[in-house]
Amino acid sequence: MGFNDIIKNSVLEGFSSSNISTTKSILTLGICLLIAVYIFFVYRYITRTTFYDKSFNVSMAVISVIVAGIIIAMQSNLIISLGMVGALSIVRFRTAIKEPMDLLFLFWSIATGIICGAGLYELSIIVALVCTAGILVLQVIPIRISPYLVVINAINKEAEGEILDIIRKYSPRYRIDSKNIRQQGMDLIIEIRIKEASRLVNELSEINSVTTVSLLYHDSPVKN
Repeated sequence: MGFNDIIKNSVLEGFSSSNISTTKSILTLGICLLIAVYIFFVYRYITRTTFYDKSFNVSMAVISVIVAGIIIAMQSNLIISLGMVGALSIVRFRTAIKEPMDLLFLFWSIATGIICGAGLYELSIIVALVCTAGILVLQVIPIRISPYLVVINAINKEAEGEILDIIRKYSPRYRIDSKNIRQQGMDLIIEIRIKEASRLVNELSEINSVTTVSLLYHDSPVKN
């Protein structure tokens, strides 16, 4: 018997010994569905203060069951396994995932389907609990104050000193990102870090030479 025959026989024996019964398949899909429902509620809780997309959440939960079914089919038959690999290799998903948290939950859902399909139910439960604990802990850890941009329009450039005095009172650390001086006045864009910005905006607007004050959230990468 040659080397190729040994490899062929070992592969065929591996697939023949992994025949999965209907009862085990139903059990696997049922456990996977329960964990998928758990992921569904965790995602709903995490995104309660942001834009919640129910269709994405439902799709993400069902993906776990579908992936588990694919893994079961790939284990039971060599022909199905090779055909599934070929079919999945030509599939391209072009839907952009804008939120990093959505990508995390999508990967978690797919991983749950793979782990449950392989029959490692305890591992899938442990992964679910660890992921939940990690997400909740990291959500409550305080981070640096997010930067804001204050856009100020004034009718004369002499107001810059008074403007900066008020900025320093509320935000000792600030940076002038843009300064535009015109004959009719001056425009300033200042980056600040502050928790309560409404009082700052109100005080800046009370300056006589200031015409407009705008506060914008600055979501660019935080610089050290």
